[in-house]
Amino acid sequence: MQAVGIIVEYNPFHNGHAYHLEQAKKQTESDCVIAVMSGHFLQRGEPALVSKWSRTKMALDAGADLVIELPYSFSTQKADTFASGAVSILDQLEVHSLCFGSEHGNIESFLDIIKLLEIHEQELSLQIQHEIKKGNSYPKAVSLALSHIISEPVALNLTQPNNILGLSYVKAIKKQLASIKPHTITRIQSHYHDEELSSSSITSATSIRHALFQSSLDVNELANYMPQHVLTSLMDYKKTFGTFHTWEHYFPFLKYRLMTMSPASLQEIYEIEEGIEYRLLSSIKEATSFEDFINKVKTKRYTRTRLQRMCVHILTDTSKEQMQPDQSSCSYIRLLGMSAIGRKYINHIKKRSSVPIVSTVSQYKLEDLLIDVKATDVYSLALNEPIRSTFLKQEYTLPPIMK
Repeated sequence: MQAVGIIVEYNPFHNGHAYHLEQAKKQTESDCVIAVMSGHFLQRGEPALVSKWSRTKMALDAGADLVIELPYSFSTQKADTFASGAVSILDQLEVHSLCFGSEHGNIESFLDIIKLLEIHEQELSLQIQHEIKKGNSYPKAVSLALSHIISEPVALNLTQPNNILGLSYVKAIKKQLASIKPHTITRIQSHYHDEELSSSSITSATSIRHALFQSSLDVNELANYMPQHVLTSLMDYKKTFGTFHTWEHYFPFLKYRLMTMSPASLQEIYEIEEGIEYRLLSSIKEATSFEDFINKVKTKRYTRTRLQRMCVHILTDTSKEQMQPDQSSCSYIRLLGMSAIGRKYINHIKKRSSVPIVSTVSQYKLEDLLIDVKATDVYSLALNEPIRSTFLKQEYTLPPIMK
């Protein structure tokens, strides 16, 4: 049985994701689709709109065969670390291929860039650091460094978010010597950061989230952009739990954390560096919302995404010591959901797996897994009692969702 891996967040699942899933299976001629999916907090430092369990069901109903949780220690990180964790899981699961969406859509360009990065590795590293010190974000620094050092034109635009992630996936495959063949498909019609719903049937997850929080929205308008089962699932989640999750739900808790911390204690939190702790502490008292806080703190150097990730780590009290930034592979595989094909595949893989395959958290006390549990505890703070306590029990007792 041949498997293809995809790396996803599904925040929420939409028609573009359905196209990606379908094409990944078709173009790689695979029997099984394995989705490595972020848990309750995401790569851009945001809470997921709905729980990982709800998004797992969306994925299974759309045709995924296995849904595996990408641990917090990788899912809330910069692109290279995020990719390393996801690729290590897929390699441990012996997938034949990895298929990702990109703005560029040509895998040869990604492979060409990897060769250039290897040839000019030391020179590029110094130039990237130079560009970062000038106040450029990491993606822009990489792009500028390449233009300074490499004379021939580079086909791949490294200021576009899915191209950046795609390059990180290919780098991780190469670095880990993984037996995985990378493939890419072109993102069609909608851009990642578009806030307005598209006139076509494919729109960005950003625009869907934006629409869901508009009081004037007729929910049926979203039926053009996502499978009906996803729309139903979203509405059921809001009815059951009373809300979708946004940063504003967590702002009072973030404000409490910051107002009771000293600069020294804040320095212990992962990603807090270069004196940013003083800027955070001086801004929090006057901030009236999370949006207001981010606008007060962000600079050219400290982008919104970077600050949001810092805030997630402050909220979850995640220290530099806990995150082990040099770690490149996951120490366990957490099953969130399986189809019949997925069950058959995982039963075969279990016999050879070098890491624990976790179906129920209560049976394990792995350090990284305990960080995931803590992240779920914090994620639940957006909910009211007694729903919150019921939600928390799921983390320990809920077995993988079976399709």
